[in-house]
Amino acid sequence: MLKPPRPLGELEDAVMTRVWKWNRPVTVREVLEDLEQERPIAYTTVMTVLGNLHQKGLVRRQPEGRAYRYEAVSTRAAYAAALMNDAWSQSDNPAAALIAFFGMLSEEQRQALSDAIRIAHGPEAAENPKAH
Repeated sequence: MLKPPRPLGELEDAVMTRVWKWNRPVTVREVLEDLEQERPIAYTTVMTVLGNLHQKGLVRRQPEGRAYRYEAVSTRAAYAAALMNDAWSQSDNPAAALIAFFGMLSEEQRQALSDAIRIAHGPEAAENPKAH
């Protein structure tokens, strides 16, 4: 992503959740029909949201007849990482921000963080745990 990401609104998140989950180019109609299982929504509303997501750089689109097919530019994980990085980079005290963030984590999240750090350090870290 070129621009710093911004958190998604509720409807943007609902649309992007489907685009990420399906992991293929989607039409407005497909997203609309899935969203309609949860709430009434207009075709033009979904079309506008996908257009906005395209302008924000979250989806790319390819023409198909008189409409478009939309596809995610990156994964949900990459988007979340970019949000975290953007928020962290705005702190005047990054170490304090990380400490505060770590204090908010659940046990499950702390374990996921520990696993991620171990993976990021590569196989040599697993063989020599004191190398960090």
